[in-house]
Amino acid sequence: MDSLRTTKISRLLQKELGELFRLETQKMRGLMISVTEVRVSPDLSIARVYLSIFPEDNAKNVIKAIQERSATVRFDLGKQVGSQLRKIPELIFHLDTSISYAERIDELLRQNPTSPVTDNEKE
Repeated sequence: MDSLRTTKISRLLQKELGELFRLETQKMRGLMISVTEVRVSPDLSIARVYLSIFPEDNAKNVIKAIQERSATVRFDLGKQVGSQLRKIPELIFHLDTSISYAERIDELLRQNPTSPVTDNEKE
């Protein structure tokens, strides 16, 4: 269970990282990166950052580039939140596939609609 402090830090990091990625992607047309979730370890040393990347066709390349530049992202984040946090957590980036997973389920349901059998239909 998250403590109030880790929840607040997670929200702060999500907001600030989202702004950093928004400013970076403004320079590159046709790319959008959203920070969907940040999970901070109880000792506040590690932050797992989940990113949703659009378009999805080159998401793996984008996430790999972000992971390679994680030290730079952490430095930029430190400039933004340095006055609020004593130590900036190590950032570990993950690709959030929950949206594409939900879209795939919707697509499958549209392709094969099956209606549940009601009590009246059983007779």
